[in-house]
Amino acid sequence: MSKLLAYVLRHRPEAVGIALDEGGWVEVEVLLAALARHDRPVTPELLDRLVGGTDRRRFELRDGRIRAAQGHSVAVDLQLAPVPPPSVLYHGTVARFLPGIRAEGLAPRGRTHVHLSADRQTAVTVGARRGDPVVLRVDAAGMHAGGAVFYRAANGVWLIDRVPPRWIDLPG
Repeated sequence: MSKLLAYVLRHRPEAVGIALDEGGWVEVEVLLAALARHDRPVTPELLDRLVGGTDRRRFELRDGRIRAAQGHSVAVDLQLAPVPPPSVLYHGTVARFLPGIRAEGLAPRGRTHVHLSADRQTAVTVGARRGDPVVLRVDAAGMHAGGAVFYRAANGVWLIDRVPPRWIDLPG
């Protein structure tokens, strides 16, 4: 059910007949009613467990509304303020994507931002979703000093428009 919520709130709200506001929010009652109409009923108690029950904190609840914390492919303004990043951030991927990353850097690829993590282990976990993980080290301090703007989502994921190859330590 968590994957369904992420799909609806990040990528396809229209799949259950809802619309997100400009910040990616939707009323919880509207979401639950839409899921029930599509034979995917979720109780408020289950929703609370889904929102709070994972260390990934995919969702935010505020004032009777819910949204995905990050990872959108639909245009939303998360209304995040720019934040200076730590000196190094990490990105988890797999070896088959390295030639493209060497040539173009990291791009959102259908999402609104590139996702980076503050710790290596999170990047390992992310990369492992697609195979043998490769962890890339990003010189976030250098990028920031050069004018790059970083944001930090409510769940701790670091967001940026793109990462040019020169700021990435690539293996081999």
